[in-house]
Parts: sequence; C-alpha cells; structure tokens
Amino acid sequence: MKKDILLINGLLFSPESGESQGQTRHYIKIAAGIIQDIGPMDQCRVDDLCPVVDASGCLMLPGLINGHCHGAMTLFRGLADDLELMNWLENHIFPAEAKCVTPEMVYWSSKLAAAEMIRGGITTVADGYFYEDAAARAFADSGMRAVAAHGVVDFPAPGVPDPALKFQVVSDFIDQWQGHERIVPAVFAHSPYTCGPETLQAAKVLARSKGCLFFMHLAETKQESEGIKTKTGLSPVRYLQSLDILDGSSVCVHGVWLDAEDIALLAEKNTKVITCPESNMKLASGIAPVKELVETGVCVGIGTDGAASNNTLNILQEMGSCMMLQKVSGGGAPFLSEKHVFEMATSKGAQVLGLEKSIGSLEPGKRADVVLVDMDQFGLMKPFDSYASLVCSASGVDVKTVIINGEVVMDNREIVSFDEKEAMSRVRRLAEKVRG
Repeated sequence: MKKDILLINGLLFSPESGESQGQTRHYIKIAAGIIQDIGPMDQCRVDDLCPVVDASGCLMLPGLINGHCHGAMTLFRGLADDLELMNWLENHIFPAEAKCVTPEMVYWSSKLAAAEMIRGGITTVADGYFYEDAAARAFADSGMRAVAAHGVVDFPAPGVPDPALKFQVVSDFIDQWQGHERIVPAVFAHSPYTCGPETLQAAKVLARSKGCLFFMHLAETKQESEGIKTKTGLSPVRYLQSLDILDGSSVCVHGVWLDAEDIALLAEKNTKVITCPESNMKLASGIAPVKELVETGVCVGIGTDGAASNNTLNILQEMGSCMMLQKVSGGGAPFLSEKHVFEMATSKGAQVLGLEKSIGSLEPGKRADVVLVDMDQFGLMKPFDSYASLVCSASGVDVKTVIINGEVVMDNREIVSFDEKEAMSRVRRLAEKVRG
C-alpha cells in the first residue's frame, strides 16, 4: 500500500506562466500515488502521520518523458562510433546483438539505463527491443514507468529464432503486461527495411486488436527513404498509408526525411512523431523538420534513442540540442522556444504515448510523477525564466529527488528503489562477452 507524501516549500513549476510562480513556496499532497492537492504553503495542512519531503530550494516539475529508447543497448555504448546508420547497424550492432542479447543482458542493461534516466529526471520511457519482457521487468523493478514495445523484424532475432512465431511472442508479451500499474505493453515494428509489407500490416493489426501503440523507426536516413521510394514508388510515410498503418495510435520515430505531403498526411491521420536529435546528428542522419511538423499540427515528442547511438540518456541535454538545432537549421531564433521543447518532454510527450490524462503535468488527479531540481546550482540560481534555465542550463546532476507513481525512487541524489551498483557490476561482466 502506497504511503501518502507531502512535498513542502518547493517552487512550483507553472506550465501556464512558463516560470516558477515567483518566490511563493508551494506544497504538493500525494495520496495513493495520485496528486491530491497543490497550493501555496500558507494553505498547507501538515498531517503528522504523513511523510514530509522538504523541497526548499528546489523547483518542483513534472517527471520527464523519454519518448524513444533502447535501454538494453547501454551495453553497446561506444561499441561503434563515427559511423552512418546502415554501416553501424549491419556491420556492428546486428552482429553484436546476435552474439550477446539474452534475457539476462536485456534485464541488467535496461536496469542500468533506468538508473541513468532516473538520475536525469526521467520518470517515463518508451522502450523498444527484443526480449522486451526482461526490459519490462527491469523498468518495473526499478520503479520507472514505461511503455515497453516488443520488437518485430522479418529475420531471426533474439528471443524469436523462428520469424514465423514472432507475432505469437509479441501477443503473449502484451497479454502478460496489460493492466500493470506502470508498464504499458506495445508493438515495435523496427522499420520498413527490416519488415516487409505483410509484417507491417500484421503488426498493426495486432496492435489494434490489443488496443496498443504501434512504434516504428521511419524516414531516419536519406538512404532509407530513397530505397523505399525505389521499391514502392512512395515515400516512407505514403508507403505506410498505403498499408493502412497511419492513425492516432501510431508513433513514427525520427521522421528526418519528410516532405510537405508527408507532414500533412501525418497531421491528417493524427500520427505522432518522436524526434531524437542527438542520435540523428551523431549518425549523420540529418535534421528532422520539427518546425514544419509543429506548424502543421503534428504532435512531436522527444527521445534520446539508445545509448549506443547517442551516447547518453540525458533528456535535459536532448532538449537543449533540439531547440538550438532547429533554430540554426532554418527555423530562426524565435522558433521552438524553451517552453515548447520542455513540453515535448512532458505534456506533449505524454500525448504521444496516450498518457496525457495521467502524466505530463502537475495537476490534482494525475499520477504523482514529480521531480525536484536543485536550484542552488550554477545556471539555475534566481532564474528569470525557468524554462530557459531547465532547457539551456540544467543537467542530470541538478536533479535531487524523483518520485514516480507516488513512490520516492531517488532521495537526495541516491537511488533507493534498487541497487544501481549491482546493475553496473552486472553490465561490466556482460561487456566482457562483447569484447571477446
């Protein structure tokens, strides 16, 4: 049974004003994992039986949302750098996965990813991989909230040596995790170049039948887009539309190589997009047209991608990179404000994942995913604009306390929901097999 928690003396981050509400200290009352009440301290009633967390000197903000990640790939961080996507995938990552990916590897590497994300204020992650049951268990055991999507490809994959059985494996995974308090199962069709049209359609039919989200890497590179157009005569987006895949429960990850017709189609179908700017930069994939997507009405969230292609899981850093990249690539200085990019990692990220009614902002009735950021740090002291401070100046080391679903998972910079050193030790051992 969850304990009630009373946060006191914190500066409440106000999505409406774009800054902390002056220097007025606020409280947040949490009961049974839900935000019950929020208000100024002069209206706070302290219950002697309720545990109190003193948030003095901290900004209280909603938990951050990492819209796309492959947590288990923390094992492959730094394995193959300075390469373009297809070389990176086909000559390095796919062989390493065939050799090393096991349930044990996915569990411990995902748990290590959870530690890194929690320390950076991420409370929810959309993860996609193989042996995703092990990833879901890792996130559940860590205390994180996750949309865990099981991978689908046309060739033998970890946990699915016979491709003919792939949909049974994914269906069983979804059935196992549906109804969990913090884990939401989903389908992850890797990409149009690893999944044929029949597979894509069947994966979407499965997602629809289970009421799940459907994720896919899409239009990540120029090479991919040109290859699909050569085979089908259509852009990747219009190809998906021809297969009846685009709808409000589909999430396209990356979306770098999109034209105006693609963007209009995504908006028409209410299909969501997750941009991963640092991974796209590192793999030289290009710059997603976030300006055009936003202006056309597409809901865009933000993700880190996996640690093998980023190489961090730092959504605070990702927000700053996204904002500045869009400005310098042609959007102009006024475009993609700190406010909007922060929303991409909170309220809009929640909308992408279909969780906007439960997370993404600090409001009574929503799940209690709350992050306390220490404002007594360089770049964060006495901010004129808290959005600017968070997006341009904050880093993971500034995150002091993390509460997920009403449970304290990090207290005063110490993860208390699991032993992160054990996860580090386990992943170090697993890394020896990669080196061998």
